This record gives sequence, C-alpha cells and structure tokens, in this order.
Amino acid sequence: MNKIKIMSENLANKIAAGEVVEKCVSVIKELVENSIDAGSKNIKIELLECGIKEMKVTDDGTGMNSEDAKTAFLPHATSKLINEDDLFHISSLGFRGEALPSVASISEVTLKTSTGDVGTVVNIKGGVIQKIEAGDARVGTVVTVSNLFYNTPARLKHLGSLYSELANITNYIHKIALSHNNISFTLINDGKVLFETDGSGNQLKVIKEIYGLDTTKKMIEISASNDDYEINGYISMPEVTKSNRNHLITLVNGRVVRNTDLNRVINEAYHTYKPEDKYPIVVINIWVDPTLIDVNIHPTKMDIKFSKFEALKELIDTEIKSKLNSIRLIPKVEVKKEKTPVIQEQTLELEREESKAFKIEDDTSDYKASLILNKEEYDEPIKIEEDTKKIPEMYPVGLVKGTYIICQNELGMYMIDQHAAKERVNYEHYLRMLGNPKNDSIEMLFPITIEFPYNEFLIIKENLDILRNMNFTVEELGTNTLLFRAHPTWLPQGYEEAAIRKICDLITIKEKSFSVEKFNESIAIILSCKLAIKANENISHSEMETLIDSLRQCKNPYTCPHGRPTVIFYSNYELEKMFKRAM
Repeated sequence: MNKIKIMSENLANKIAAGEVVEKCVSVIKELVENSIDAGSKNIKIELLECGIKEMKVTDDGTGMNSEDAKTAFLPHATSKLINEDDLFHISSLGFRGEALPSVASISEVTLKTSTGDVGTVVNIKGGVIQKIEAGDARVGTVVTVSNLFYNTPARLKHLGSLYSELANITNYIHKIALSHNNISFTLINDGKVLFETDGSGNQLKVIKEIYGLDTTKKMIEISASNDDYEINGYISMPEVTKSNRNHLITLVNGRVVRNTDLNRVINEAYHTYKPEDKYPIVVINIWVDPTLIDVNIHPTKMDIKFSKFEALKELIDTEIKSKLNSIRLIPKVEVKKEKTPVIQEQTLELEREESKAFKIEDDTSDYKASLILNKEEYDEPIKIEEDTKKIPEMYPVGLVKGTYIICQNELGMYMIDQHAAKERVNYEHYLRMLGNPKNDSIEMLFPITIEFPYNEFLIIKENLDILRNMNFTVEELGTNTLLFRAHPTWLPQGYEEAAIRKICDLITIKEKSFSVEKFNESIAIILSCKLAIKANENISHSEMETLIDSLRQCKNPYTCPHGRPTVIFYSNYELEKMFKRAM
C-alpha cells in the first residue's frame, strides 16, 4: 500500500491557515486588503468581543458576481495575477489566493456581495459551502467571520486576551489608514466607534486621529527622491518619543511592511537627538517600481526585499538628518488652559463656530512652519530659514542649583542644563578632531603600558591600524600588552590613559561591518561626557556666556549626545499665564 497520499483540499487549507491566520488581526488584514484591492472608498470594520466572537468588514468596492463569489473560496483563486510575469509587477495588496479559503477553513463565514445586479450570499463552515442564495443589489461586499478557530482548539487556546486582540487590530487599522488615507475607515467594537477617518487623502489628518493634536503639531514633513525611490511622510520632533519601535511605520507602495534594517536606519538618523531607549514617531511612504521589490517571501506579505537597498537607506538617512538639522528644536513649556465655567465655555464655542476647516496651528515663532491640515488652503512645503539652525541670542542672569543657567531675551526665558550643553559642545569638538585627523601627535615623556585579557589583546592587535590612523604610536610588548608612546594632540590632558582604555574597549566590541563614522561618534560621546561641566558645579558669569556662545555655534545645539535637551524655553506669554497676567 502506498504511504504517500495527496492531502485533502480542506486539510491543505488548514495548514495554509496556520501561516496566514495567527490571530484575529490576521483575518482583518486579509479582508481589509481585499476591500482596498476592490477599489473601495469606505471600509467599515465591526467587531464583537474584540473580534473573538465575530468580525465583519463592509466595503463599497466593485463587488463580485455569483460565479466569482463561489470561486473566491477555492485555493489559489485570485483576480490579481494571470501569469508568472505578473508576479514581478505586483501592485495589489493581495495576490496569493490563500486568504479566503484559509479563513473559511477554520471559521464560519458569510459572504454577501453584488456588482449592482442581483447579489449573492455564500455561507461556509469549516471550508465547506453550506448554502448559496440570492442577495440584495447593494454594490460592494460584506464578509462576516465568526467562531474563529472553532475546529482547531489548540489555536483557539492561544488567542490573546480580548484587549490584546483589539490592540493588534487597532494597530493594523491605524497603519493601513495611514497608507490609504484616501479611503474612509471606521473601526467599531461592540457598537462603539473606536477610530474613524474621513478619506480626504490628508495623511496628517490620520496622524491627528491616531496620536492627537499636540503630537501632530510636532510632526515635520519630509520629501526626497533619487533615481529609484521616492519618499515622503512625517517625522516627529526629537522631544516626541515612544518606548518601542511600533511607531516607526514604513509603507511601500501603499503596503504596510516590516523591515528591521529600515527601522535601524530611521532610528540611527535620530542619533544624539533622543535617548537611546526611546523611539520617534515616523510615517514614511516609499514609492518604487514594483520590479525592484519582492513581496512574495512570506504568506503575510508584510516582509519585503528591496533591490538597490543601500540607495534607499541613504535617501532616508540623509532626508531625516537634513530636516532635524534645519529647524529649531528647543522644547517649549506649555501651560494648560484652566477649565472655565460652563456658561463662559458655551459663549466661546458660539464665537468660534465661524471656521469649520480643520487646522493645526503652531502659536510659537520657534517652530517656523504651521502644519495646516486643510490641503486646499495650504499646500506649500515647509520653508526653513538658515538662522533656525542656531539657538537665539540670550543673556545669562543666574544659576539654579549649580546646574541650570537662567537666560533671557526679548522672546522670554530659557533654562540651559550646563552639563548637557557642555557635553554637546565637547561632542562636536571631538567629532571634528576625529573626522579631520592631522599628523600631529604628542610624544609622551613616560609611555603608557596597558595590559589586556588575551582574547581582547588579539582583537586589538588585529585592529592596530585603527589606533595608528588616529595618530597613536603603539607597539606590542609581550604576549598581551601594548605600549603607547604618543597620542593625538586632541586627547585631553590628564585623561590620556583612561581615554586610551575606553577607545580600546570600543575596538574589542566593534561590529563586523565596521563604520569609522560610528566609531568616531562613540569616542566623541565618551570624551564629551567625561570632560563636561558637572551638575552642582558653580561656574562664573563669564563662563556661562562662553558656554552659551559655544552652544550657539553647534550644528545641533538642542540636545546632548545622549538625546537629553540642552535648553528649554518659556515664552513671555507662558510666563504671564503662569502668573495669571494673561488668559
């Protein structure tokens, strides 16, 4: 008797479902992407018990005729690919022909669809068609999925809690709404509207619906292109951060994708602008010829491979750094408005009813561009003046706790963290020295001898050229010792041995893909922190002035190398509000 047999169609679909459908969000993703591919302008997602009991997706797309409605549940049935060549020119979100049969094999599904003629209703349970009947003629499709994983108990057991399932679905809908902001999305759970967009095509409006007005006011528009890629979108100012990478959103030709390399590039572009354990909010739209990407590497179609990937990474890195270097990034202290009596509040509402166009306006001169959400009213790129790269002139008036320098000018009051400010000044000084090495070095009267663990000694020995290129004169002494006879002129006096040890430590942990630029940054950070003015260290008025002048000359005067702010601003208006002199 033959041992090898052909699997039944239903068994094959269940196996495929194991890859395609992992949680409730997997079902929502497949159904919503089908709706988008059908040309829908309005998509409504309705959940019962966070999707565990029931999920329903309603759209106003092209719909299907009766034959297509039945064929859609067959394995590998799709309207998006005809021949093998189409696989290299994919412009739709779906194309594998696995979604509907996979979902239907592990749940109960009702499909209602119509192209405008007599509609079709298909009922399926466990992958088997139970009934087909005529339906109404409303153009579009409604898919209802209930009792997910009812026939695969192990998978049902491993579904998350109600709230984790809802969080996953909400997260996906946020991202797909950002990528298709010309479509109106509505997410409802147990009859309550959780999220809604208007489909106006304004991505900034969607960002506002997700993150709120305060965050949206601190988003910076980006736009750049090269021969193969075009990017646009929004990045947050460094003061706006999250505790995880989930808000680094990359969209490729309208597809929500995940790519750790892209996330790394985005995060590293913010290097020294924010703390290492925090992440910005970034929405980047990437537009590329479909022949330069491969989306057919995983059933979820979220992983993607790029051709000419280095060119894309450089484009993103350059554009983000350019924008961060071109605007004033001084955090502004905002005083919350006090609650007013109800009668007064009603009067204010009546007075403001004259303008219904939704705007985001920035009421401070420090941010040179207002973000206006109504694109019909304003559609020009943000213009950045050269002077905004520097902090404004200010005059020190005192020192608080031996740490914070109090300054003023005609705009208001500033507080400068003297340690963070000196770190920034030192960092940029050492970065310049490291980036433009001269052949100058200082012979030491007493050479420095450093003994290393043998495993570290071998790594350093292999990379002695790094030290020599930095103008160290170094030679081996014995089996695990190095003798340093000279060091570069910029090495701080009295800190020579400690600095050399720190540099050697960095060499022992260097990555295979060694970058001189990153290595120099790490050295500059170490030296800048060690040699900065400390907190609780009183400095003279002239030293304050010198520090402020030096900070004003920095390329990025707004944060220390670790991403903490150097200066905080209180406008005259905010000060008056705090003292009840202004309303």
